Amino acid sequence: MEQTEKVLATDAALQLIERLRAKHGDLMFHQSGGCCDGSSPMCYPLGEFLLGDQDVLLGEIGDCPFYMGKAQYEYWNHTQLIIDVVEGRGGMFSLEGPEGLRFLTRSRMFPDT
Repeated sequence: MEQTEKVLATDAALQLIERLRAKHGDLMFHQSGGCCDGSSPMCYPLGEFLLGDQDVLLGEIGDCPFYMGKAQYEYWNHTQLIIDVVEGRGGMFSLEGPEGLRFLTRSRMFPDT
């Protein structure tokens, strides 16, 4: 039985990831749980965001690991995250900010199986 991926990226997101990788090298993502930048996918150079025991690896998008905090994951564990891109300013610490674009998380419920 094929398992549904927990995190996917749209073509627009994958294109932006490639552009950012060309500028910054290998990347990683962490789904922000709020605070300064709201709840948005944050893109960092690989290893720049310090992961802890409470971070869960959901999968990869564009060959980049994608993490979420455990408490937030427990709330979202029945959804598939779809990472997209829209115009505008996103999180001030995320690499896409100067591009005039921001990553955005869309979601859908996993089907009952």
